[in-house]
Amino acid sequence: MPGSPEPGSPSRPLELDDDRILPTEPTVRAIAREIFAAVRDLPLISMHGHVEASVLAHDEPFPDPAQLLVVPDHYVTRMLVSQGARLEDLGVPRRDGGPVERDGRTIWRLFCSGWHLFRGTPSRFWLEQELHDVFGVRVQPSAETADAIYDQILDCIGRPDFRPRALFDSFGLEILATTDAPASALDDHALIAASGWGGVVVPTFRPDALVHLARPTWKQDVEELGAVAGRDVSGYAGFLDALRQRREHFVRLGARATDHGHLTADTTPLERVDAERIYAAALSGAVTPAEAEAFAAHMLFEMARMSRDDGLVMQIHPGVLRNHDPAVHERFGPDKGFDIPQPVDFVRGLRPMLTAFGTDPGFRCVVFTVDETTYSRELAPLAGAYPAMRLGVPWWFLDSPLAMRRFREAVTETAGFYNTAGFVDDTRAFASIPARHDVARRVDSGFLAQLVAEGQLRIDEAIETAVDLTVTIPREAYAPRGA
Repeated sequence: MPGSPEPGSPSRPLELDDDRILPTEPTVRAIAREIFAAVRDLPLISMHGHVEASVLAHDEPFPDPAQLLVVPDHYVTRMLVSQGARLEDLGVPRRDGGPVERDGRTIWRLFCSGWHLFRGTPSRFWLEQELHDVFGVRVQPSAETADAIYDQILDCIGRPDFRPRALFDSFGLEILATTDAPASALDDHALIAASGWGGVVVPTFRPDALVHLARPTWKQDVEELGAVAGRDVSGYAGFLDALRQRREHFVRLGARATDHGHLTADTTPLERVDAERIYAAALSGAVTPAEAEAFAAHMLFEMARMSRDDGLVMQIHPGVLRNHDPAVHERFGPDKGFDIPQPVDFVRGLRPMLTAFGTDPGFRCVVFTVDETTYSRELAPLAGAYPAMRLGVPWWFLDSPLAMRRFREAVTETAGFYNTAGFVDDTRAFASIPARHDVARRVDSGFLAQLVAEGQLRIDEAIETAVDLTVTIPREAYAPRGA
């Protein structure tokens, strides 16, 4: 791999500085330590993630270290690919079932040989803490240490206390939300609920495949929706009815939220006749790109209406051009590290939705961005005005110590702390969840400590705020209606 260290480079110890990420100025660091001590062991509330429910439904041992820590984590694979590795060599499955590396040890060696590539990235923070705290690893990954670390983790995951449910409990997870297609029967969620295990795992309604008419599988996905919902989806009215029926099914199995990934934040509604016409055109294969874009915006508005009616919190995260490399998408599918941020106009885009529902007590939405320029100019003022809107914390490309700090600096003076929604880990890598939350708690503790040092907050207020950011605010933001 390009940039790899010379063979025979000495192994380095893997040590965690207990003050990592906290401010370096001694007075502020001492305050930050006190604040962090109050939140470091609080429960984890994971309301926005992509761990499969099947992992916890079947509670099978993880197959090997590569499948646990490398293959499902596009933060890891995209860095290695950017330095010349191939997704096939990292074990990422191909859509056509074509050959990819199956040997976990080979994949692990490739990952370890590229360990230096993660210096300065949040992935390095997460991976170090996973290896050190969860698996007891005490040397840094490298070509020389790869096999020993692999064997150590392999030994761990063969034990009962490293099965998914046992880790869920030892991590202190209070609740874990998955991300699920509307047509999913949610059998794994039902299995978890009937198992007698005490872990709380809830689905999240993700309708993207059904509202973006230009997707190649759109018609097939709509037909599947109709079949599962038992509704005739040959017309627009039946389509909406099927979506409502599936949302009800999700609510029955504990869902708290919906999840919407759109290129823009446009929520302009269509006239009913226009929505019906565009839907019919899509079914016949004659929809135009402009019509598809207008329909996607319209459906965001309609999803807001449905959230107002059924109580599901609406999570919106626009501004990412998905599948930037068509060849990678064609061969491997979505979510393989080739989604790239772009600018978003939230002020005009969200205005129709917020005008209609922004002060409605039955509606709640959480808005995320990977466009930092909008924090202080658009999103903080919006969240600071509309009671239905909360501002999602840094996510995806921004879930890093420096970006989290910039977020607090940009939005707090306008929106405060209590118009945000609590940390989201947004991960498929199950074992990384505690580390990701730990980073966020350290950043918030440091930010609050600076306010105390500057005389803007008392220490008791700062500790109370830190606790609220960690557990109280996310519990309230995603509480079921009436709770």
